[in-house]
Formats: sequence, C-alpha cells, structure tokens
Amino acid sequence: MILNIIAWIIFGALAGWIASMIMKTDAQMGALANIVVGIIGAFVGGFVVQTITGAAPEGFNISSLLVAILGAVILLAIVKAVRGGSPHHA
Repeated sequence: MILNIIAWIIFGALAGWIASMIMKTDAQMGALANIVVGIIGAFVGGFVVQTITGAAPEGFNISSLLVAILGAVILLAIVKAVRGGSPHHA
C-alpha cells in the first residue's frame, strides 16, 4: 500500500515535471504542483486515450508515463487558457 502511494507520487512528479517543461511552466511550478499535475494528468490522459482507443494503459510503464504526460499537458493548457497566462501556485 505505502509502496503504491510512493510510486504514484514519483510517477506523478516525473509526468508533471516533463509536462511543465513541454508547456514552459516549470519556472512557476514547484515540486508539489508537478506531483499534483502529474497525478491528475494521468487520469485525464487515461480518459482521453480510453475514449479514443477503447483501452487505457495499466501499471507503471512507459506507455502509462506517456499517457500521464499527455494528460498533464492537456491540464496545463486548460489552466493556462483559463488564467490567461502561465499557471502558478498560490
């Protein structure tokens, strides 16, 4: 159980950090924001991929990481559009 939580945090941090580099928001985001964006991005990406293909990747692997990055990029783009600029933590 604890190892799963730690894996999600590390996975989320990596996906969120890569997405923030792609969206050029890394300077405004801290580690916690990257983790949150990565974890939420995994759910967003999973939903998008499952909607398009009918199947979503499972487990912690490269395809899951790519899906999480895709979702995190989508999430950051939405936040950027709503805020009218770069997302930044409070």
